[in-house]
Amino acid sequence: MSKKIRKPIKKEKDFSSKIVKILSQSANKPFNYKQIAAKLELDDTNSRNQIIKDLKILAAQKKIIETEPGKYLIKAISQDYYEGTIDMTSRKTAYFICDEFAEDVFIPTNNLNRALDKDKVKVYVYNRRKGKRPEGEVIEVLERDKTEFVGVIDIQANFAFVSTANPKMYTDIFIPKDKMGEAENGDVVLVKIEDWPKRADSPFGSVIRVLGKPGEHNTEIHAILAEYGLPADFPVEVEVFAQKLDTSIQDSEIAKRRDMRDTLTFTIDPKDAKDFDDALSFKKLENGNFEIGIHIADVSYYLEEGTILDDEAYQRATSVYLVDRVVPMLPEVLSNFACSLRPNEEKYTFSAVFEISPTSQVINQWFGRTVIYSDQRFAYEEAQYIIETKDNTIPVDISITGESYVVSDEIVEATLKLDELAKILRKKRMQNGAISFDKVEVKFNLDAEGEPEGVYFKISKDANHLIEEFMLLANRKVAEYIGKQKKTFVYRIHDEPNEDKLIAMATVIAKFGYKIDFRNKGDISKSLNALMEEVNGKKEQNLIDTLAIRSMSKAKYSTDNIGHYGLAFDYYSHFTSPIRRYPDVMVHRLLQYYLDGGASVDEETYETKCLHCSNMESLATNAERDSIKYMQVKYMQDHQDEEFLGVISGVTEWGIYVEIVSNKCEGMVRIREIKDDYYTFDEKQYALVGATSNSILQLGDEIYVKVKNADLVKKQLDFHFLRRAE
Repeated sequence: MSKKIRKPIKKEKDFSSKIVKILSQSANKPFNYKQIAAKLELDDTNSRNQIIKDLKILAAQKKIIETEPGKYLIKAISQDYYEGTIDMTSRKTAYFICDEFAEDVFIPTNNLNRALDKDKVKVYVYNRRKGKRPEGEVIEVLERDKTEFVGVIDIQANFAFVSTANPKMYTDIFIPKDKMGEAENGDVVLVKIEDWPKRADSPFGSVIRVLGKPGEHNTEIHAILAEYGLPADFPVEVEVFAQKLDTSIQDSEIAKRRDMRDTLTFTIDPKDAKDFDDALSFKKLENGNFEIGIHIADVSYYLEEGTILDDEAYQRATSVYLVDRVVPMLPEVLSNFACSLRPNEEKYTFSAVFEISPTSQVINQWFGRTVIYSDQRFAYEEAQYIIETKDNTIPVDISITGESYVVSDEIVEATLKLDELAKILRKKRMQNGAISFDKVEVKFNLDAEGEPEGVYFKISKDANHLIEEFMLLANRKVAEYIGKQKKTFVYRIHDEPNEDKLIAMATVIAKFGYKIDFRNKGDISKSLNALMEEVNGKKEQNLIDTLAIRSMSKAKYSTDNIGHYGLAFDYYSHFTSPIRRYPDVMVHRLLQYYLDGGASVDEETYETKCLHCSNMESLATNAERDSIKYMQVKYMQDHQDEEFLGVISGVTEWGIYVEIVSNKCEGMVRIREIKDDYYTFDEKQYALVGATSNSILQLGDEIYVKVKNADLVKKQLDFHFLRRAE
């Protein structure tokens, strides 16, 4: 009879970290080795002996405390435990972001312990020796960043799974049969994670809403909004409340305001704009100076604090501008009608009125509530035509009325003078260290069904800069007025650039023969402006513009005024767009409150509101970016048989990213698709290098490509590599 061979029990390598995790989760309760073994579901002798050894080692390392013989408690305060956020990669690993560490802490897949991207977590950090990359293990998920996800449902006999297109979501979501709702197999759905049982590989959830079939236009647009938790419609009760507002202009209210209806006033906005936040008024003064009014829709007059309308506006915090639609912060009765500064209508406004010298010096300023009458609505193209030609007859091809019309000499004169003053303001701003980012903006010509017929690029010209400079002036002066009083206020702040990102950028742009000087703050801004000017119109412009923007810190809202680095302002706020931004509404309310003699408000309350508005702005920006990617993929679907000239915009170990020159659509050529050699990624050169030919594919190289695959759900383009450009 053969002797039965007993397999050795494999020693668990990470009992120590698992012990620490168990003790951390019950910080005030002592455990013995039997209780820990039970928690780990281990009952063999070898494992129990290993647990006893690990407990003694951890106690000797002073990571745990032996409160009585054989019973252990986690040390109350340990330098090895930190709180921060998870940043998932697309490879099912993550990094732990924490202010305590100069470098991010690596979290292997098996140490994630159910943490998802951007979750707030407690992490045990080990491997902290010098020269070693710190690693960690998630001990506890403190707060989920999100619990609702968009994905495609795969229905089985008694259950379903929902898988997302998000590469950072490493698990699918299990849906019990009774929680599928009306979903059909293959639908795009919004699901909510409700539980994640200890022994389950996937979290459990339920279907909240069916969004439609994958690839359908409205399905994908609604999926983008749902992915970021952004609403598609207003609740009925909010719409009803807004409809009942009295939006008529009353003599009794006019009497409380500065009446500027007789002052020449006009708006300049995009041709397709429906809401007009701002207007400019212009008057020549007898002393040779000019009275220039920046008039902003008085949204706070209609938006009373504590109402369901105000609560909804605050929760949204911003309008969302997708490629085919606007999801407004305010119902249409306000955003497009009552608050919109439409031509030939009287409107309530909140104004910043300046006396300005011919050299653009601000001599006097006044802030307060006004009533105006807009004499003219211009599109940017029409104002630009006047600036360039000084002609008062607007031609048919740029007219927003659809026919040629004549502008009064008074308006032509005002437009030209405002342009002149704006150019002086802009020049001063640049001399003071402001950075000019005129990145090309991709726009689509859409047909009646929202299908892309063509691509065009939005480029800022003098008319755009004219409006920009006077809006910047109002924002700066309002912030300065309150800031110097040392009262709590809502600022738009922008920190100095990240030095590590600047160094990385310098390495990349050196390959194109460019350099930046970042020895001090002043040199950085001058150097970046010179770089932007040098690359203007070149094939690598969009790539370098993008790199420069990514090297910058993100602007945000705060009560702590650190100034605005990018604009080179010591004081800056957002005052000029309350129809589409809630922080501007807060600024209007605070400004009026302080003009009325109010004491400083509670800083903590407003800082919480600032954080919320910054977070919502970030979500809206991501949704807008995704909608552009979606439309680019949709556009390229109809051009699969065409060859395109592209510029290599990124190089990785798995392939190259290529941006099409003619439409700025970006896609990937997988490394295996490049057939003329066997290529490997050279990290030092940031390039792909051919094994036999030493041929190099690097940033900025021009190549010809063809669409291989256009995935609307993932919003991804894959290209065939055809050949290098000669």
